[in-house]
Amino acid sequence: MAVPAPPGAHEASGPAGRPVPELAPEHVAQWRAESGDLVDLLALVRQRLGGVGAFRPEPGAPPTVLVTDPDAVRHVLAHHPDRYVKRSHRARVLVGDGVLSATGDAWQSQRRLLQSQFTGRGMRRYEERIAAAARVTAARWEAYARTGEVFDLGEEMRRFALDTIWRALTGHPLDPATEGELAVVSRVVAALPSLPADRVAARAAVAADIARIDAVAERAVRAARDGGAGPQGPGLLHVLVEASATRPAYTDRLIRDELVTLLMAGHETTATTLTWLHLLLDRHPEARGRALAAGPAGSPGRHQAVQALVHETLRLYPSAWILPRHAAEADTLAGHALPAGTDLLVCPYLTHRDPGLWPEPEDFDPGRFTTPGRRPAHPGAYLPFGIGPRACLGLQFALRESVTLLEHLLPGPAPRFRTLPTGTVHGLTVRPDGPATAVLAD
Repeated sequence: MAVPAPPGAHEASGPAGRPVPELAPEHVAQWRAESGDLVDLLALVRQRLGGVGAFRPEPGAPPTVLVTDPDAVRHVLAHHPDRYVKRSHRARVLVGDGVLSATGDAWQSQRRLLQSQFTGRGMRRYEERIAAAARVTAARWEAYARTGEVFDLGEEMRRFALDTIWRALTGHPLDPATEGELAVVSRVVAALPSLPADRVAARAAVAADIARIDAVAERAVRAARDGGAGPQGPGLLHVLVEASATRPAYTDRLIRDELVTLLMAGHETTATTLTWLHLLLDRHPEARGRALAAGPAGSPGRHQAVQALVHETLRLYPSAWILPRHAAEADTLAGHALPAGTDLLVCPYLTHRDPGLWPEPEDFDPGRFTTPGRRPAHPGAYLPFGIGPRACLGLQFALRESVTLLEHLLPGPAPRFRTLPTGTVHGLTVRPDGPATAVLAD
């Protein structure tokens, strides 16, 4: 028996079976007239068509399929990653052939080398580096509290996250000169969605900033090759350099690409998450109080409660808010026939805001992650770092550094904001649309 298309849809034919319902052109035209932001179009698709629906952002374009249903999300990302593949990544102009943008056998080899560094024993070697960066930030905040200095919270979180990943990569704390040079990473990341589609033109548009990043990377690689381990011992960069002795693929260029990939992915998303978290706590001070009341400093109860703050922030503002994939072969997805060559967008941002999965999804409620039965059990319902073999390598690292910093900062004075962002930018990450200046006061 045929299943009728939802209201406001017409059907895009697949190779066999039930076609994917498609958003009617008049609704796309209305979206373009009223907003033009991709996230609003995707929300409209989910609202009208459910967890698997198609749309054409431009007249005559082939349909793109939006995937937010948790079963379908798991099918695409976890069960059949060989059928649903990544193509060129938007960040490729910055990260080159690093693990974030690599595909096929190259990606598998690069992933295997890095995987051990971010799980189990590998993570333990970074715990003191994370704690040291957190102590530096906490000391700086103590000074802000004494002097009443106004600071930008987003820049503070970026500074901490950059210091942390730099220590993990090189064994050295972040020095002011390197910090100044690497500040342009955030500028390039913010510019990526608006760069020209042509790769040569895109690289030319950010050539000066990338040259500064390349100069820092070149110095760091040279120091690692010369045996220059930092005071906290060798770092991830030394693992890459050592790999070049036995793996011809690890040229200086690939080592540079991996270093820049880890720099970008290892600080930009964490800084953004921590910025959102502080903004949310400003609106919900009771959540801060409950976390501090969950147990004394260093206790399992306090740790679990602080971790819940991070998880709930990631639910609302996932590190990977959208995950493009390409169907390398025909398949059936949630009962819908997909032709080979179909482009898909898996959208954790919308899955996390599905009221059928998360009651009152717009509310900030860390108790979802501390009260048994309140978080959806389906593994495809919560995926702030993706799921499956291409899930973010740095998941545990990001959680560890976020919780460690918060355990240092939350007992102190809370930021009182002088200026606040007015909206959200859905670019490479989901970030506030402006500065968040603050002072610290009891």
